[in-house]
Amino acid sequence: MELSPVCTEGLSTDGCIIKSDRAQRKSKVPRDVEVDIEFLYKAVPQLAKVFRIVDKIGEGTFSSVYLGEAQMRDGRKERFALKHLIPTSHPTRIAAELQCLTVAGGKENVMGASYCFRKEDHVVIVMPYMEHQAIVDIISSLTFEEVRLYIYHLLKSLKHIHQFGIIHRDIKPNNFLYNRNSKMYALVDFGLAQGTADTQIELLKVDLTRLSKVPRPVFGEKNLNSCLPASSSTKQAAIMTELVKPIKTEDPASRRYSSAIRGPLAVRSQTQKPQRTLQQGLTCNCYLTDRVCNICLSRKQQVAARAGTPGFRAPEVLTKCPNQGTAIDVWSAGVILLSLLSGRYPFFKASDDLIALTQIMTIRGSRETVQAAKSFGKAVVCSKDLPRQDLRTLCETLRGRRPSPGDEVTPLNGASKDAAHHPKTPDDTPTHRPTEGTLKQHESGVGQTLPNHPEHSGSKDASPLLDKQTSEVESSERGWDRVPDEAYNLLDRLMDLNPTTRITAAQALQHPLFKDL
Repeated sequence: MELSPVCTEGLSTDGCIIKSDRAQRKSKVPRDVEVDIEFLYKAVPQLAKVFRIVDKIGEGTFSSVYLGEAQMRDGRKERFALKHLIPTSHPTRIAAELQCLTVAGGKENVMGASYCFRKEDHVVIVMPYMEHQAIVDIISSLTFEEVRLYIYHLLKSLKHIHQFGIIHRDIKPNNFLYNRNSKMYALVDFGLAQGTADTQIELLKVDLTRLSKVPRPVFGEKNLNSCLPASSSTKQAAIMTELVKPIKTEDPASRRYSSAIRGPLAVRSQTQKPQRTLQQGLTCNCYLTDRVCNICLSRKQQVAARAGTPGFRAPEVLTKCPNQGTAIDVWSAGVILLSLLSGRYPFFKASDDLIALTQIMTIRGSRETVQAAKSFGKAVVCSKDLPRQDLRTLCETLRGRRPSPGDEVTPLNGASKDAAHHPKTPDDTPTHRPTEGTLKQHESGVGQTLPNHPEHSGSKDASPLLDKQTSEVESSERGWDRVPDEAYNLLDRLMDLNPTTRITAAQALQHPLFKDL
């Protein structure tokens, strides 16, 4: 059998973390991995005739990925990634993923499939393997030009799949592989993909959200209508406590992050119109208050697609808007750009969708979030007014290019001292310097700590002045002292809270930031 790869793309799995090149070079395979490889050989015997499976390089909720070598007819060895889908995956879902790979894959930085093997309910998709570096390992050393090219190629791949009517639904760095040496990129993992109303992928026209054989719990899923009146029962009060207090399984950094961003806030999201299932004559009496009445609590929970990775979900996903389109992928690309410009990955880290929405408010503003939610039929209430923050100031402060929060920090409801240098946005909404609460989220444990910044220096005896000079030199060499305004303008448009006005991937490629590309 002559093997010839269709494309040069890589592979990831739903929700899994691919091992870095360093980890893949380990000579000794752990015993548990050997057992998994032996099981795969038995489950799909055809593989043994073609591939020598070397290692297990990824494991997720719905699949596992193995590194395999194949002997080509010309004598050379070729490496492939073998994605073994869990047997409980619905056949239509598997077929839809394969159709995405074969129709849209193999070009424009989008992964393609070489082969597919099946034995009964075991399916293995074979794709060429691409070496890559994890963003979390290299984010502190990236140059601005590398970030610009990374986002450009990500948008290029999104434009391509969106032309086919494919909504990826899980855009994140782990699913857009980057080979820093060869400047290669690969959009991978269509396991959660859905189709638009006019999709060209026939199998995506099926409502894939209803095909699961068993309910699949999603990380941190909670009912957004969980804020309760004071007269609720003990059981309901326990739910309220769960929302207010950090979850015990969170790490200390996550607890600090959540508490810093939550503060005194109480956020509630609910549908604006009562459902018809309610008894006639019962009207809601909690609208625009900090409590949820029993009428609202009795409503059936709205069903809407919410797949994706926490921290990258768009506002319309977090509020369970039923009409979700390709704009959710663009929002996720904006979050990636925010991480790369600020040097902190992941930027958002929340225990549930309610906290995630609150975190977005601290960056994009509470009034803007309420207005955007209203545009797609949702009512969001915030007990404290949060100003929209200036993105350049936020990113440069986190990168250590501006003073840490202190006298210059603007209170939540105050005006910036240098407002004259930060003109109002087109809708006359002023932007503000990042608040101390926002910046505390990234002091440790949540975002990638930047080296050589006085605040985060590992040595207590190190000279702050020397650290600052070293940081400035490295920043200058990597281009972070001359980031153009176009970068933050694009970030603002990618993270537009309203999906109907959010820039598309095709429009973003025409942005002045990419004029020479």
